[in-house]
Amino acid sequence: MNQGEYCDCKDCRGKYTLIHDEEDPRVLKFHKPLPCYGCGIGWCSLLLGCLCPLLWYIATVLYFCKYYNRDPRERDGLVACVFAALICTVAISITIAVIFL
Repeated sequence: MNQGEYCDCKDCRGKYTLIHDEEDPRVLKFHKPLPCYGCGIGWCSLLLGCLCPLLWYIATVLYFCKYYNRDPRERDGLVACVFAALICTVAISITIAVIFL
């Protein structure tokens, strides 16, 4: 049944539309909460990366290995870690250039 079509069952008599198909597990795949207390690996890495910036680089590797294909909800947090790692790398490079040059 396509979205927008009415249900043909006797219980609802065509008044309600089908939201999800319980027989198709691909549709219900993302109803599970994200890891790390529901924040996701990316956002957790971003927050904990303030204490240990190595976590930003680990999350960057996960992003480039397309970890978000498992769960697309992880993409935003992983992208945020990529930018945090980039900013950290630029800041470290500038600091080292100022000290040694």
